[in-house]
Amino acid sequence: MATEIILPKLGFSVNEALLVEWMVDDGGEVRKGELLFSVESEKSVQEIEAPADGVLRILQPAGETYEVGTVIGEIG
Repeated sequence: MATEIILPKLGFSVNEALLVEWMVDDGGEVRKGELLFSVESEKSVQEIEAPADGVLRILQPAGETYEVGTVIGEIG
């Protein structure tokens, strides 16, 4: 079963964020804890770690703004 990668809430009043960069290519192997992507809100840029081991499938491209909770990829 695939693990969904969800755009995280970066702050109390943040409802959307810019997906700045995927640090692993689509179809690439990832390990839990490895840096996976970075997101930017009005106040900060954060690097997010992979929640599981597996193969990354990117569902949403970098360079776009998404609502918090959007499924942006999955690890299977």
